[in-house]
Amino acid sequence: MTGSTCNTNTRASSGVYWCESETQSSNAANITIHSVPHPVLTVSPSWTSPGDSVTLTCRWRFFWYKAVPDMSDYYTYELLAGGTTGTEQDSYILHGQTHTAGYVCRARRGDPVFYTLYSDVKFVWSGGVNPAASFTVSPHRLQHFSIESLSLICEGNSAEWRVMKVDEDGDVSTCSDWGEMTGSTCNTNTTASSGVYWCESETQSSNAANITIHSEFIFI
Repeated sequence: MTGSTCNTNTRASSGVYWCESETQSSNAANITIHSVPHPVLTVSPSWTSPGDSVTLTCRWRFFWYKAVPDMSDYYTYELLAGGTTGTEQDSYILHGQTHTAGYVCRARRGDPVFYTLYSDVKFVWSGGVNPAASFTVSPHRLQHFSIESLSLICEGNSAEWRVMKVDEDGDVSTCSDWGEMTGSTCNTNTTASSGVYWCESETQSSNAANITIHSEFIFI
């Protein structure tokens, strides 16, 4: 205890903490202290003869999810087929990918089980035509200037659409961050920037377009 400050050490544990003097007591805080998870290491074989080889393995179990659009937020996560109990392989093969979709993963380890945070969402984009969801840009080109306004139009079998963008840094945003969504059309303002754009609803995702926004006119 130094003055009115208590500096904890590594022996701190979970519990209810508060301050008090001879005449006063503060509000209380219920603090949970988690132990640092340890990797699970296995060795094979564990008994050897001179000159034997030994395999060291740190086992993780990976879970793979599809990012499902959530119109009240960004995404919810849905386990991919075959991933309900996880897999010890650090890769997952997507067969027959035909549409734009986002994916995340996380891992677990230890006993008791500890889950990592979800990864950032990574997208697989499709430029092919999807009859249930289409995305068009007006003016109809992929090179634009920052002084221009764009109309990004969603069409298909959904009552509610949103226009999404992933910029060159991998940041995900929606039309409301750089334009105005009116019905199924996003009208951009001059803060639009280069990135991959597409439409999505809770059940459909459109083709994607890689749009470049130039800050000034380029003379050739």
